[in-house]
Amino acid sequence: MKQYILDNLQNFTYMNDKGLTDFLISIVISLVLGMLIFLAYRITYTGVAYSKRFNVSLVMLSMITTMVMAVISNNIALSLGMVGALSIVRFRTAVKDSRDTTFIFWCIAVGICCGVAQFALAAVGSGIIFLFLIVMGQVRTDGKYLYIIRCGQKDEKEVESIMFLYFRNVQLRAKNMQGNEVEFIYELSERALKKAKRTHEEDVTERLFALETLSAANLVMQTDDMSR
Repeated sequence: MKQYILDNLQNFTYMNDKGLTDFLISIVISLVLGMLIFLAYRITYTGVAYSKRFNVSLVMLSMITTMVMAVISNNIALSLGMVGALSIVRFRTAVKDSRDTTFIFWCIAVGICCGVAQFALAAVGSGIIFLFLIVMGQVRTDGKYLYIIRCGQKDEKEVESIMFLYFRNVQLRAKNMQGNEVEFIYELSERALKKAKRTHEEDVTERLFALETLSAANLVMQTDDMSR
């Protein structure tokens, strides 16, 4: 019975030198590619809520996935058991940015490739993704702004006329009325704001504050970090 247990341990684990060497190679390559992902995330992140903990977790995820794949790659029964065990795990941390989700999948893919000794596939794929991120990281999207205006009902029509004069394609997101006060929420693009400054000598804010009942005019930039 004792000999039977030892034989099974040698068959299903990295007890021999060759298996241990292969595992060490896999885990080291996974670490190197994980650091490449770490570097890609750090370079291409453009927000103000950068999390170093999350970035370090990406490297750990690629190594952990490699370990799991190394264990279950040659054992169908163990792989089914692992799937069953993982299916009962509940992850409570919500990923707020879809970009972070893609990096998580990238780490898992690297871990799977390294776990089954597909090092060339992991390296080439990661290199292409890294170059793609560097190139696309230079592309900037047109920022969006919310223009929040509060005034009396007396100047309601005048505010609408001024906004249409300065921004022809302006979108009215909300119009709230409380007592004698009216609140407008407009959505503007950065391009529209720059165009309005070029085509009009007087700034739209100065024009609005010339109104008698205007109480506030706030310009707020919409960013992905606001949801964090």
